[in-house]
Amino acid sequence: MNRRLLPTAGLAAALGLGLALAGCEAPSPLTAQNGFRGTGMDQLHTPEAVAKLAAANVVPPPPYPLDPDTGGERAGTAYQNVKVLGDVSADEFNRLMASITEWVAPKEGCTYCHNAENMASDELYTKVVARRMLQMTRNINTNWKPHFAGGQPGAGVTCWTCHRGNAVPVYHWSFDPRTANPPTTIIGNRHGQDAPNKSVAMAALPNDPFTPYLFNATNIRVAGNSAFPSDHNTAIISTEATYGLMMHISKSLGVNCTYCHNAQNFRNWETSTPQRATAWYGIRMVRDLNTNYVQPLTTVFPANRVGPMGDPYKINCATCHQGLNKPLGGVPMLKDHPALAGIRSPVAAAAPTVAANASAAPVEPVAAVEVAPATTPAATTK
Repeated sequence: MNRRLLPTAGLAAALGLGLALAGCEAPSPLTAQNGFRGTGMDQLHTPEAVAKLAAANVVPPPPYPLDPDTGGERAGTAYQNVKVLGDVSADEFNRLMASITEWVAPKEGCTYCHNAENMASDELYTKVVARRMLQMTRNINTNWKPHFAGGQPGAGVTCWTCHRGNAVPVYHWSFDPRTANPPTTIIGNRHGQDAPNKSVAMAALPNDPFTPYLFNATNIRVAGNSAFPSDHNTAIISTEATYGLMMHISKSLGVNCTYCHNAQNFRNWETSTPQRATAWYGIRMVRDLNTNYVQPLTTVFPANRVGPMGDPYKINCATCHQGLNKPLGGVPMLKDHPALAGIRSPVAAAAPTVAANASAAPVEPVAAVEVAPATTPAATTK
């Protein structure tokens, strides 16, 4: 009798195992072609990851509709010590302050930056930092359109783009003492690599791609002019460092290499996607922000808001993108907060529009934006 039951029991076990394994099967990925057909230039995402990113990138609505600026009293006249936003109306200024509070310090409220007894006082370091960050935001929206605009009205950044309700953006970096002061002997000296790190998407590549490329202006040139090693003078260590940066960019944007490059020839600009030029500007934009806006605040921040080498927390690609190729899914949040688009000229004050703001002069003199390399085989920088 037992022999007669064995086939039945075995069949039941097999069916049970099949049902269990069926539950482990990954869902079909979502694919999007972004290059020449037949070249494998596709982006792959799982429905679960897409849903998770959508939930994490919800744009908060403005506190109330913005009334047209009819040229009334300016914030710089209505209030004392307004050094950045004094060109906008008092009503728009108040509305933006309410939004910034929700974006950056929803728990602490206005007193995170202000002395409630004297709102004009600069005694809190957070107010000094916030003022500089407002200048930085206007600089981005005025001078770095080649990185983000794409012809979309209202494209740009706000404080929410990076902060997402946190006083310190979740994604940041600071100088690494292990990179700055490596061991002097070969024993224990990993040269900053061979230790998987989140900064390079858990690869064993050099795990500080930020200091050379997003702070210093180190060239990103590793592709040779020919297939012969005798014609290629770039060191392997430079190649590995560059790939560390590329891993960071891919992870930060939720894309793979072929989002910018044609895998047939990573070096060639003519067969690359338009996103490669966008990334070229983005790298230089982040350098501008880190060197001209964040690092100069070193003496302003207290000890609990700096890295192990005493420098402020700085910006990388993940600070804004947070897993999406376009921050916040490309929602044009700036159109609801035009005061952040740039200096409001007297003419624009009568009828402010994003277009007028975006074409205004920068808050302060900044270095001219570079021009992306021509799409010729000779161009080798990213």
